Order: sequence, then C-alpha cells, then structure tokens
Amino acid sequence: MIAVMNITGKPLKTAATPLGILNLEFARNSQQATEIIHAWQPGNNIAAAEKNTIYDFLFIFFYTIFLMQGCKMVATRYSGAIQQTGLLLSSCAIAAGLLDVLENAGMLMTLHGHINDGITLFTVIASVIKWILAALCLLYFIIFGVTAIFKNAGK
Repeated sequence: MIAVMNITGKPLKTAATPLGILNLEFARNSQQATEIIHAWQPGNNIAAAEKNTIYDFLFIFFYTIFLMQGCKMVATRYSGAIQQTGLLLSSCAIAAGLLDVLENAGMLMTLHGHINDGITLFTVIASVIKWILAALCLLYFIIFGVTAIFKNAGK
C-alpha cells in the first residue's frame, strides 16, 4: 500500500506542494488549502488527490490492524506497566485509524470545493493526533519488540 500511495501521490508533489498530499493534510486554514487546490488544478491533479485519498482508506485498514496486533503481541511478552501500555496503545492504534478516516473525509470535502477554516482545522487536528498515536504505537512495537527478542535470546 505504501508503494501504491507513493505512485498515486507522485503528481501531487509540485513546487508549491513538495510534500504532496501531506501538504493538504497539514493545511491549517482555508487560505492554505485554497493555495494547494490551485497548485493541483493544472494537469487534473485534483482527481489524483481524490484517488490517493480513497486508496488511503485501504491503507488505514492494514496499518491499524498491524499496529493494534503488534502492540498486543509485544504486550504479551511483558507484565505490569509495559504490558498495560501496550494494551492501551493497541486501542490507540484503532483511534489513529478512526482519526485517519475523519482526516480523509475532511480532505475529500476540501477537494470537492468545500473549503473553509472549520474543515481545514478539523482535518489538521485529526491528522496531528493520528500521527502522534501511530508514532507512539510504532515506537512501542519497535523498542519493546526488539527488547523482547533479545530477552528471549538470552534464555
């Protein structure tokens, strides 16, 4: 899915939007969103942005399951606070996926011409919280997963 997202998102990387779809994700107000939309209008890049956002719904499904199950799996190797943190983060993975769905809905509204400060603010807040939650899940999975591997190797 990462490869598909990169391919479908390639036309969205312009001089005005070097981060592609992420520029729209992080547009904090209607003025920024409008500038992004204008940058994408030549070459029918709005359609590419819509397609990329729609494909993201499939990506959300897979990364949510990966992070949720990964945190749960690592949590079973521990007890106490580390285990509880992993179980909490497995729920946070679901929250990240739901926030990503809401973020995508906001971006699709913007791409369809419903550009206002409320939608852009909602989209960027959902995006920032999603990225924080997903990063915490991934860090937990990597740090405590690797630690568990070394802990088991020593037995």
